[in-house]
Amino acid sequence: MPATDLDQIVNLCKRRGFVYPSAEIYGGFRSAYDYGPLGALMLRNVKNAWIRAMVQARDDVVLIDAAILGPPQIWEASGHLANFTDPLVDCTNCKNRFRLDKLDDADTCPSCGKHGTFTEARQFNLMFKTQAGPVEDAGAVAYLRPETAQGMFVNFANVLQTTRKKPPFGIAQVGKSFRNEITPQNWIFRTREFEQMELQFFVPPADSGRWYEYWCNERLDWYMRHGIPAEMLRLRPHGPGELSHYSAGTSDVEFRFPWGFDELEGIAQRTDFDLKAHSEHSGERLDYFDQTTGERYVPYVIEPAAGATRTMAAFLLSAYDEDEVNGEARTVLRLHPRLAPYPVAVLPLSRKDTLTPLAHEIRTMLSERYLVDYDETQAIGRRYRRQDEVGTPLCVTVDFDSLDDKAVTIRDRDTTEQQRVPVDDLLAAINDKLGF
Repeated sequence: MPATDLDQIVNLCKRRGFVYPSAEIYGGFRSAYDYGPLGALMLRNVKNAWIRAMVQARDDVVLIDAAILGPPQIWEASGHLANFTDPLVDCTNCKNRFRLDKLDDADTCPSCGKHGTFTEARQFNLMFKTQAGPVEDAGAVAYLRPETAQGMFVNFANVLQTTRKKPPFGIAQVGKSFRNEITPQNWIFRTREFEQMELQFFVPPADSGRWYEYWCNERLDWYMRHGIPAEMLRLRPHGPGELSHYSAGTSDVEFRFPWGFDELEGIAQRTDFDLKAHSEHSGERLDYFDQTTGERYVPYVIEPAAGATRTMAAFLLSAYDEDEVNGEARTVLRLHPRLAPYPVAVLPLSRKDTLTPLAHEIRTMLSERYLVDYDETQAIGRRYRRQDEVGTPLCVTVDFDSLDDKAVTIRDRDTTEQQRVPVDDLLAAINDKLGF
């Protein structure tokens, strides 16, 4: 049964070391979170799973890592300086501030309930502005990127030249983005500092419709392949009033969060807007010449853009379960093995010196291929529950019989079934059970 209350996951993540409120000893910093030992591993696994599907498993996509800081010219060309804004209103009664487009009733304050107390809406740009260099003047203005996409567009010619790719091909990137959100909310779902996983897929203009449909289906399927039930996902096309200034069509992969369906990822038809805009503002050619046909054209772009942090939240919420084992209630995260912070844990039955050398030897062997947790504190049953709660798919128990028969027990998180395996066959058995 997936989590129905966000607090179930928030509390588990704080208690077990997935996500902490940032600067908590100073009272916290709103809309900022630190990823603890387990959260850092899981977030990395989410990003690695995306790279594995989008880059490693394909021969038509390459990966780059562009700069976070950028000059104003990039954001002027992309339209962010003019269009990346939210409409803000203030309540003159309670002094709270809201995004007008997120209000259920544009005339009623959700905080104090008063009617007709909002100020006129004004546009607020969401980009973080800073200074580059020792002198604070207009020539030193820089911005933290609000999305990773533009770094891929401005490097289009570089990638084309150095990789000799030709459309259809993609440029992928995973990294931090920053938006000065007015109403950050719902834990790590909407924050001012977050991580994105984006692909810009460049195609001949005539093929854009086909590739748009392909990426909508492929990206929806990726979430299901990694454990989210189909009934918790949907693909929702944007209406005409929702489309971004660059989009000829966008669909969102939405997940059923405790507050309702909300966006995990957007797949947009960006047409040739970005390449033409950057070409015009920079004076550089950003097109493609097809030597086979003799045609020169500016490719159209299909953009699947996902939030890594909110995707991690969705995986946690959908994996959460409560059941009963041997008459005892347990909490378990049924995470896909590729997403679990630790796919394997090694648990010696006792802390006695006779067992720990073999247990450490096994941990070292498995660590050559997997991230492995090692836990020797408390009773074995409590340690199983602890590993269940953080989503570890397999536990390897080293007991006193292991010293004689050179075998260990593998316990499955989901079924709690146990299998005795020779140490020499352990790596192959774990590979078979995890699928990698």
